[in-house]
Amino acid sequence: MAVPNPLNTKKKKVGQPEKDTRGPIRQFSSQIIAVVLIFLIIASIYSLIVSKGKDIQEITISQLVLDIKKTDVIKITAEGNNLTVDYKDGQQKTSKKEVDASLSETLSNLGVTSEEVSKVEIDVKNESGFFFWFVSLLPILAPVLFIVLFIWLLSRQVKGQSMQAFSFGQSKARIIDPDDSSQKVTFKDVAGSKEAKEELKEIVDFLRNPKKFLDIGARIPKGVILMGAPGTGKTLLARAVAGEAKVPFLYLSGSEFVEMFVGVGASRVRDLFKMAKKIAPSIIFVDEIDAVGRHRGSGYGGGNDEREQTLNQILVEMDGFEPNEKVIIMAATNRPDVLDPALLRPGRFDRRVVLELPDRKEREEILFIHKAKRPLHDDVDLKVVAERTPGFSGADLANLMNEAAILAARENRKSVTQYDLLRSIEKVMMGPERKSTVMSDKEKKITAYHEGGHALVASVLEHSDPVHKVTVIPRGRAGGYTLKLPLEERRYQFKNQFLDDIAVSLAGYAAEKLIFGDVTTGGSNDIAVSTALARNMVSRYGMSESIGPVSFDEDRVPMGGMPTIGKPYSEEVAAKLDVEVAEIMKTAEKRANEAIVKYRKALDSIAAKLIEVETLEREDFEKLLILNGIEPKRKQEKEKGLVIAE
Repeated sequence: MAVPNPLNTKKKKVGQPEKDTRGPIRQFSSQIIAVVLIFLIIASIYSLIVSKGKDIQEITISQLVLDIKKTDVIKITAEGNNLTVDYKDGQQKTSKKEVDASLSETLSNLGVTSEEVSKVEIDVKNESGFFFWFVSLLPILAPVLFIVLFIWLLSRQVKGQSMQAFSFGQSKARIIDPDDSSQKVTFKDVAGSKEAKEELKEIVDFLRNPKKFLDIGARIPKGVILMGAPGTGKTLLARAVAGEAKVPFLYLSGSEFVEMFVGVGASRVRDLFKMAKKIAPSIIFVDEIDAVGRHRGSGYGGGNDEREQTLNQILVEMDGFEPNEKVIIMAATNRPDVLDPALLRPGRFDRRVVLELPDRKEREEILFIHKAKRPLHDDVDLKVVAERTPGFSGADLANLMNEAAILAARENRKSVTQYDLLRSIEKVMMGPERKSTVMSDKEKKITAYHEGGHALVASVLEHSDPVHKVTVIPRGRAGGYTLKLPLEERRYQFKNQFLDDIAVSLAGYAAEKLIFGDVTTGGSNDIAVSTALARNMVSRYGMSESIGPVSFDEDRVPMGGMPTIGKPYSEEVAAKLDVEVAEIMKTAEKRANEAIVKYRKALDSIAAKLIEVETLEREDFEKLLILNGIEPKRKQEKEKGLVIAE
């Protein structure tokens, strides 16, 4: 969408419909069809006008004379050479008189006496007026008008294409006016991210009162880059800065710079900064800047790569020969490792704001903001919901509240209950329940022992997390799942915790093998997840005694160079990694198998109860553990996390 002139008072708002982007051939074809339809309509109207009265009988002038002599005619209407004759019996007929002769002369020449004429009412009308001339000239004017309309549409199309060619290099940024209350966002609308907001408040203060900084010789950072996982609120924070500072906000994505034509991206960058300077002070926000700001010289697209030329123009505009102190450039990315170093140096994006996933308290604050838009029941406790959603981003929490509202509306209730919120947590993470799925008794028994194996091993291993729910009801792509909540919310994982998690993941596989003497495809995802975790322990986290603290991360691209082709280590090292990963997996399976054999009676009780009720909540599950001599893991009601095993 092309951006209007910033000096124009009618500015384009975010969310306004885009212009028609159909191809020129399709547009021209539609216009030709419209012209043809108009011509057909005009022709149809003309034919109706001309054909009016064709059902009236036409007689010769001689027959008219005979009818006059018989005194059957009561009225004759003369309109030019056309005669309309009315008879005593109500009929109406038409005839024609002689050209260049009056009606009386024509009748007299044919032997009609004056006495016979006097018995007939004669009305003579002169052909004039708009309708007469319209009908007369329409056969001539219609083709001419059609040709003129066709040429006008053709010239208009050509003019539109030429104007589009001239505007092709203009920026596609959307402008949010600071006076637009419907689009305005402030820091009050952003929960959590306290450190990030503190960093950005300086930007707001500078845009409001730049003299305070300039008098003391301070230079506000020209570029601010927001880095964080998807959904952590990078775009929302940027809009909040513009809303707090009450300045225009120019928003676009990094991918909107680059086109297939050479030089378009650089031209759009120049036009973007030109617009921002005209309405300064202002904020430019480039979302997903890694689409255009990747390392130069990586070999993608050749030396004259359009993306690299666009990045070069951004670098010049941000710190070139014409610095502008009233334009703040903000950008967001979840891949800061791939950005070009020149983009992050001082003088450009020299302030980096890291947005992390919210903790329990911040999640509660985010939920409280979304609470204002939905009627909640008195039993809703947002603290409990926040405790059950570690690892959720702000976008995930917004989706959670929306899903809870949908569940309440589906059941024709006017408010959202705590039960709706807890159900929506599992729906967001795993997908909807597949209650219509019909499982045979054998499949249900296999699933019960599989999930019971997960829950049992998680309850007896020291470094595993307590179980809060076990179910055999299919949800999403999972046939059943086990919900675990850690004793406290943590940012670091220990080696022993990883080893116990792998053992818990393989417990379902081990239970199937022990109970039924065979294995199913139900544990395929557990094996894939645990294998990936074991490989990360060995190749990325340095948690292997035989390999040592060495990183063999294959996903990272060398700084500013060509990506590595193949593995960045020898075949001997690859073999050692494979052996170590296999050893971790075998040891974990052995531990899970030993726990299941030792507490076989408890596993049978859990599986039998799952077959009966399909779902075990924490209280019922812990009662089964106590009956079988297993002490449940008690925890203080502090911060918790969430882990799910399928």
